[in-house]
Amino acid sequence: CDPKADSTKGLMGGKRIPTVLEQLRARDDELKLGDIVFEGYGGVLCVESGGPMPGVGCAGRGIISAFEKLAELRAFETYQPDIVIYDVLGDVVCGGFAMPIREGYANEVFIVSSGEMMAI
Repeated sequence: CDPKADSTKGLMGGKRIPTVLEQLRARDDELKLGDIVFEGYGGVLCVESGGPMPGVGCAGRGIISAFEKLAELRAFETYQPDIVIYDVLGDVVCGGFAMPIREGYANEVFIVSSGEMMAI
């Protein structure tokens, strides 16, 4: 959940892809995997969850909504990825960000940080 939705820009050649939440707001029941899953560099499949409209809603709830839609569309069964990488903001206390672990979407967790004071 990143307001900039730029976690995949490097893999997508600098191109911004539509987020799951943007597509949910625009298409809802008509949403298909092809609307939210994009192939990037080296065949890496990319998805951006996005966040709520500015000033409205809970970012953690947005994460949960994105996972629910991916589950409903059977994304993991369809693509059968060998590895899934989540880029999660570390500066929030919202429980929604723990959802990938709590719901079994992650078997292992690695914390990657920078040397900046705000990252600690």
